Amino acid sequence: MSHRFTPLIELTRVRIVEFLRAPAAIFWVYGFPLLMAVSLGVAFREQPQTRITVDLVTSGQDAAQQDLRQAMVDDGRIVIHQPVGDSWRKRLRDGKTDLVIIPPGRGVGSPDAEPGLRQLDGEAARPNTVLTPDHTEPWTLWQEPRRAESLFARQLVENLMLKRQGISSPPIRDQVLNEAGSRYIDFLLPGLLGINLMGGGLFGVGFLLVDMRVKKLLKRFLATPLRHGDFLLSIMLSRLLFMIPEICILVGFGKLFFGFTLQGSFISLAGVILLGGFAFAGLGLLIASRATTLETTSGLLNLVMLPMYVVSGVFFSSERFPEFMQPFIKVLPLTALNDSLRGVMLEGRSLLDLWHPVCTLIAWGVVSFAVALRIFRW
Repeated sequence: MSHRFTPLIELTRVRIVEFLRAPAAIFWVYGFPLLMAVSLGVAFREQPQTRITVDLVTSGQDAAQQDLRQAMVDDGRIVIHQPVGDSWRKRLRDGKTDLVIIPPGRGVGSPDAEPGLRQLDGEAARPNTVLTPDHTEPWTLWQEPRRAESLFARQLVENLMLKRQGISSPPIRDQVLNEAGSRYIDFLLPGLLGINLMGGGLFGVGFLLVDMRVKKLLKRFLATPLRHGDFLLSIMLSRLLFMIPEICILVGFGKLFFGFTLQGSFISLAGVILLGGFAFAGLGLLIASRATTLETTSGLLNLVMLPMYVVSGVFFSSERFPEFMQPFIKVLPLTALNDSLRGVMLEGRSLLDLWHPVCTLIAWGVVSFAVALRIFRW
């Protein structure tokens, strides 16, 4: 083995041994992403058919009311509740019911008397759609317009009223998207890999370096013939090697518990992971190359990380942000990493197909490491 690479290999081995002797570090690198995947995967799992609650204020055994009640029962998505007196007002305000139906002839009071509630009658909302058969008296629907369930309930009940009057809706055939990457957990797993790579590169490298500087350990290396380039490279390589087991654990966990399927090749995925780890390790070295206290380092690292947590498409698509922000978002390393991970994991694309985000990661890694090497201080 070449004597030139001996210090680099030995320092990398030492970093790995130190990591394996720290159970807390192992948990944050491998265990914490699994806990996040479980929590968010369960929270955003596929939901059963939506059921809504409707308060039907009855007035006797009117045939029209009985027809509407039967239509709602037959629909299967509506739970009918019969309120006592005006209790429906509080139930609607408290979110215990999604919609209140008041038949013709019932006193409903003024809509303005109930802040936060909006009275919608058939004539005002959509002419001649929820009127009685003689087209004289409207039904009254009370809803809470700030809740999506209430708006959905209003539309569903109105459609049932239309059918009851013989006004049919246009023929519609529903299709359910059931493709790879269509579930939230499919979108989430690459994002979790991305933020873990970012945290490992920034905190794992930056904090380690500054902690060694605070404890005067770097001064000891200064007294040796060790080149600081080998020292910095050993830290980066050790962090990159930690990422390989992480790929296997997180992807295997997603496959086992959530039915996640890797669409691209494992080699392409490993390449993206290594490039992402290289980019963030270089950025961590750059931030810590001159910092002298852990407090300063913590502030700088959080200043870099927190904006990317929000805008780089970890938990939701970065496309939700305004168009004028997109050029800035696309050049962020976490955005490039998440786009590359999803391209490989969900779309089966190769590294050549993802040349733009891949080149962005390479640029961040090379430039950050080169600048850190230039300004590094023992």
